[in-house]
Amino acid sequence: MLHKAKWWIKEKSGRIKCTLCPRYCIIAEGQKGFCFVRENIDGVLYSTGYGKPTGFAVDPIEKKPLNHFYPGSQILSFGTAGCNLGCKFCQNWTMSKAKLDEISSVSATPEDVVALAKKHNLKSIAYTYNDPTIIGEYVIDISKLAREEGIKSVMVTAGYIDKDARKDVYQYIDAANVDLKAFTEDFYKNLTSSHIAPVLDTIKWLKNETNVWFEITTLLISNENDSDEEIKRMCQWILENIGDEVPHHFTAFHPSFKMQNYERTSTETVNRARKIAMDSGIKYVYTGNVHNPKAEITYCPNCKIPLIERNWHNVNSNKIVNGKCYKCNSKIAGVFG
Repeated sequence: MLHKAKWWIKEKSGRIKCTLCPRYCIIAEGQKGFCFVRENIDGVLYSTGYGKPTGFAVDPIEKKPLNHFYPGSQILSFGTAGCNLGCKFCQNWTMSKAKLDEISSVSATPEDVVALAKKHNLKSIAYTYNDPTIIGEYVIDISKLAREEGIKSVMVTAGYIDKDARKDVYQYIDAANVDLKAFTEDFYKNLTSSHIAPVLDTIKWLKNETNVWFEITTLLISNENDSDEEIKRMCQWILENIGDEVPHHFTAFHPSFKMQNYERTSTETVNRARKIAMDSGIKYVYTGNVHNPKAEITYCPNCKIPLIERNWHNVNSNKIVNGKCYKCNSKIAGVFG
């Protein structure tokens, strides 16, 4: 299912410059970009991951994680091989670091994906597991069809995408979870083989120039991005650039991929990060990959009563009525249906 790519320039040398993400890979004939799924074939760039998901699953939407977008609903999830980041701590590295010929995949047209969501009566489709930026053409075609059928589309992404390409990729996207992996350039450069500036720019763009509901996730790794000072600076940037109503999830790292020698992040560390964020003024802060039901509750920021109670990814009760607190009538940020 070879699919001609968008977002590329043919250089005088005959090589191709891919302009989908800030890597701007220069790709010679017969070669692929960093992500493994964008290939120069006879002087034309193709998206070789188009129509080749590695399989499908039905997940709670809280697993993405999204706590303020149709909480308690189920979502059709899929990913593909490849990724445009090189995270040494990747929790899904068996997919993100795999090439198409190294991993089992199925063939699925955009029509097939939307039909599968309809068959199971699912409200949303998640482009997840690896970073869906690299299959931007596939995302556009699926999300356009999904919108026509009243099905929502969710990007789970690192936000590492070119300024022009993202306008295309996100035109039919309803929600996103963006990984803000740390708040230093050194971390991004040394542990993800990327840069922080384009990610921050994407976050600001989502907030200020789109109607996409989004939440932020930070995977905490001991002695790498979990210091009080770094978390405080991150929270201050968030407050100054996107406000206090974007939910933030602090999640625990477990040894994986090229960082097997690191310790699993403790519950105490994620709880400390949550407290710093809440004390800074961010209204909705959660923990993940650790069992702490109190830190999974959505509280009313005005009267402080519990509104959505969760246990892991299960919603036990939801007292939000028409997007507002049932007790004090304060508006709760999110999309609740």
